[in-house]
Amino acid sequence: MLQYFKDLFSGIWNLLQGMRITMINFIRKPITEQYPENRGKKEYAERFRGELKMPHNSDNEHKCIACGLCQMNCPNGTIKVVTKQITTEDGKTKKVLDKYLYDLGTCTFCGLCTTNCKPKAIVWSNNFEHSVFRRETLVKQLNNEGSKVEEKKAVVTPQQ
Repeated sequence: MLQYFKDLFSGIWNLLQGMRITMINFIRKPITEQYPENRGKKEYAERFRGELKMPHNSDNEHKCIACGLCQMNCPNGTIKVVTKQITTEDGKTKKVLDKYLYDLGTCTFCGLCTTNCKPKAIVWSNNFEHSVFRRETLVKQLNNEGSKVEEKKAVVTPQQ
């Protein structure tokens, strides 16, 4: 008989503890985010990886030197750097970037491409909306048409 009342009070005590937690959460301000409505108000962590992008300046220049390190370090072949040979005014042949193809559908977001990029030509953006109907639309060309490598500006130091 004593065990019966012990179990009864234990059950009531556990029920009251659960009700207390429920009431605290009922009073607390909700933290649920209404996704489509607050799309622009979302704050991202600095290390968030949404999709790869190649920033261009106002003169349609990028920092990619077409070294291919990102392509070599990608574990599943997501990045393809297509280059072409051009002849400079000096008569030298030079390898330049023709197309920088990024397959978002096979990307594992490991970040090996951005950490190994010496000129920091590719960065992660906060775009995470990648819903498409066809897989082919996930293959993107990151460099703009007609873009070229950013020219290094010569720093002029004043003579003393």
